[in-house]
Order: sequence, then C-alpha cells, then structure tokens
Amino acid sequence: MKIICLTGGIASGKSSAAKLLESLGAKIIDADKLGHRSYQKGTLTYEKLIKAFGNKIIRSNGEIDRRILGTIVFRDKKLLTKLTDIVWPSIRLMAEREIEALKSLDKEAKIVLEAAVLIEAGWETIGTETWVIETTPEVAIKRLILRNKISQSEAQARINSQLTNQERAAKADKIITNNDSTEELYRKVTKCWQKLGAG
Repeated sequence: MKIICLTGGIASGKSSAAKLLESLGAKIIDADKLGHRSYQKGTLTYEKLIKAFGNKIIRSNGEIDRRILGTIVFRDKKLLTKLTDIVWPSIRLMAEREIEALKSLDKEAKIVLEAAVLIEAGWETIGTETWVIETTPEVAIKRLILRNKISQSEAQARINSQLTNQERAAKADKIITNNDSTEELYRKVTKCWQKLGAG
C-alpha cells in the first residue's frame, strides 16, 4: 500500500496534481476539507476553539465563523499557533482514520493526502512518500495576480508568509517542478505515478 503526502506552495498547482492523481485511480484525502469538518458544531475541536477564542467567533447559527477567527489569528503569531495547536492534531487524526477505512476496503489502494500545510503540521510522517509541487516565487506571483485579482505586493506577502521551496524540498521524496503549462505538469505527475505502480 502506498500513501503519498502531496504538498506545495500557493499557486504551485498542487490541487491540479491531486485532481489528475484522482483520475489515475488515487484515493484523495483533502486536508482542507477535513479542516472544515473539524470546525463543525458538536466536535471536540469546536469546543476547544470556543474555549480558546471566545463566543465572538460564533455565528448566529451556532457555527464557527472562520473569517472572524482568521482576522483574529493572522494578526498575532502566538494566536495563530494557538489555533493550529488545536486544529492540526484533529485533522491528522481524521486523515489517519480515513486512511484506515480505505485500507480496510482495498489493501492495494494508493492514497494521496493533499495538504497545503503538510510540512508545517508534520503530517509527512503519515505517508510512504512526500511529493512536493514546486514553482518559482516569480511564477507563483504571476499566477496569484491573475487568479485572485490582487496586487503584486499582496501576492508577494502571501508567498513570504509560507515555507520556502528549499524548506519543502528538504522533506521531499519527489519534487515536481511546475513553471510551465498544465499539460507539462500532468506529464510529470503521470510519470511519477507510473513509477509508483512499477515499484
């Protein structure tokens, strides 16, 4: 059984790579979707977040307002750490449970855990291999400006707030460079996938 931990910086093409891997037969676990689930009313994470940040983060329907929570934590690194210390272990546990469930259905399954904060959260230890989709900061900035309709300085700030390519590369088993077309990315990802099957 193979478990690929897939990550990459903002605008690297990580989600496109995950979609392609799914079309090739991989079972995808999206850490971002698990994160959304972990915030839901009635979960242990929900209770911990309210205890840590107060009732001001609750919407009128009783659910956590992620936007309000975001504005609170992104101004203060200590508060951001407080948030990730609550949410990241919860997401990891959910991912491990999903892996076990998939394993019980198909022992030969190839599973991909897609996570933007994979390395920051230490989740690369879940998998058998870590794949990093990498793009240069210059290309990422261009893509961000086009995709998100933001200024160059805003795009640069987003790039600066995350791990560098070197930091991700230090944890990678495979680095897939994506500075060109989507077709070229697909070609590289498919090649890595085929090698995985032969291994």
